[in-house]
Amino acid sequence: MLGTIRAFWNDQRGIAMILVAIMLPVLIGFALLAIDMSRANGLHNDMQKGADAYALALAAELDGNTDAITRANRARDNLFAGTYANTTKFSTSGNHALAPADLTVKYLSGIPADDSIALSAAGVDANGHDWSTSDPKVAKFAEVTVNPTAFAAIFPASFLGGSNGFNVQTQAVAGFTNALCQFTPMFICNPFTNSATSLSNLQTAIAGTKKPMIWLKEQTGGSSAQYGPGNYGFLSSPEGDKNTAAITEMFAVTNPPACYDQSGVTTRPGNIPPVDAGINTRFDIYDNGGPYKTDPSINPPAPNVRKGMDVQNAGKNNCSYNTPSSGQAKNFMAVPRDNCFATTCSNAGSLGDGNWNFMGTKTSPGYWDTNWPKDDGTGVKAACGASPSRYCVYNYEIQHKADLKSTFEQTAPACNSTTQTADRRLLYVAIVDCTANNVHGGGQTLPVQAFASVFLTEPAGGPPDANIYGEIEDISTVAGQNTLKKLQRNEAQLYR
Repeated sequence: MLGTIRAFWNDQRGIAMILVAIMLPVLIGFALLAIDMSRANGLHNDMQKGADAYALALAAELDGNTDAITRANRARDNLFAGTYANTTKFSTSGNHALAPADLTVKYLSGIPADDSIALSAAGVDANGHDWSTSDPKVAKFAEVTVNPTAFAAIFPASFLGGSNGFNVQTQAVAGFTNALCQFTPMFICNPFTNSATSLSNLQTAIAGTKKPMIWLKEQTGGSSAQYGPGNYGFLSSPEGDKNTAAITEMFAVTNPPACYDQSGVTTRPGNIPPVDAGINTRFDIYDNGGPYKTDPSINPPAPNVRKGMDVQNAGKNNCSYNTPSSGQAKNFMAVPRDNCFATTCSNAGSLGDGNWNFMGTKTSPGYWDTNWPKDDGTGVKAACGASPSRYCVYNYEIQHKADLKSTFEQTAPACNSTTQTADRRLLYVAIVDCTANNVHGGGQTLPVQAFASVFLTEPAGGPPDANIYGEIEDISTVAGQNTLKKLQRNEAQLYR
């Protein structure tokens, strides 16, 4: 009997079954946990992809226009239907298509600089700062939060005192970036000094067919002097700070090799002499002392270079433009400046009111009746309006140059016959609020209010007077002449 008991005690046959019986619940539990984690991860990925898609679609519409948020909401709604619907799996709803009730959408004017600072679905960060906005002009980011979605686990956590399900939530923040390429390295100080309304005031000023002239003045108080409304300065190139000759060349070439982001530009340290030699190649005026001298393949003039001057030695190496003789003067008139520069206006010294001597009288001829005396202006007024912009008149003259009499100033260049497209007379600049940002010298990184195209109305001044006169045509994506569209790179990108 004792031997039988001892044999049974020492018998190890079937012990594996005992171990399996003990470990089977553990193995099944881990397997269920692995399946649940895979399902939860799949649900989270589906929700995150949906949030990312919505945020990018919404952010792509935040271009600062007054209907930006309206268009963003339309883009959101379009993604809720048809083939563009985003679906999630593994939730308690099964294969579920995201609907408006599943999302919380907020538009933000900014986001915390540190990604570790959390944002709530309402757009309030962990420090209590509310970034949300309903103003389409200042909305720069779209925050999309997928509301908590229930997930039912297979693992019976309730046996261990836990819950058999939990909620999954995701969030995405995308922003709109606006950059311009092939852009001249110049910034101008917004002529309106109230930072809260300066950009909207400028947008209002250029609305319609009548455009104000801006009088750009070089800042001459030294490298530490404050820049004021109407001053201009130079930007550091993405390739590094350029010397004077290189910057002048960037104003002469048709496609400067530089891109600038609206989120910030850096002013170039040090003083730069006037760049009139580069700018004036657009007017068929060439300075043979620099690399920006006559080069028909790189620095061609605009197709219309009228400037109230008479050409001498046309087509020859010594071709130049001079003041017309007293006998010819009655047949020559450059594009006039705004009338308010002669007296006063709301922004005297920097911005005009768009009123210029287009059509004069018999005793005091204007631009049109001087240069086109046999034309009553019916055609140009039909094309450009009763109070036309100088840029529209400039383009009209290009189209009708064959009608000009030989005794009057011709619009086509006579020194360099190789011409560029009409926008060769457009200067592209960054608009900065110099007052609010205390711009006082080089090396400052500044936010850009907008990019602008400025139509050069006359050749740029050289030393000691480096003034530049132009007519503001368009601002970034604001409705206007759309002269910036081909230079713009508008992108939506994920930030969170």
